[in-house]
Amino acid sequence: MQNPFQAQAMIHSLNSKRDVLILSFEDINHCRAVFGNKLCTAVYNPYAGLFYVDDVYGVIEEWDSEN
Repeated sequence: MQNPFQAQAMIHSLNSKRDVLILSFEDINHCRAVFGNKLCTAVYNPYAGLFYVDDVYGVIEEWDSEN
């Protein structure tokens, strides 16, 4: 497990890139990211060099900065 870090990610609902906070990176298919006060599932595409955050269907819970 590594420390949380900021990264560029493609956001599902926006279909554009934004900065997100990556909380966990188990492997490229099992990531957790925070975007827009939501804890979401994410995947990493090593060919594009981008995370893809699913803030539509992959919302795990609402997130506040105190969590």
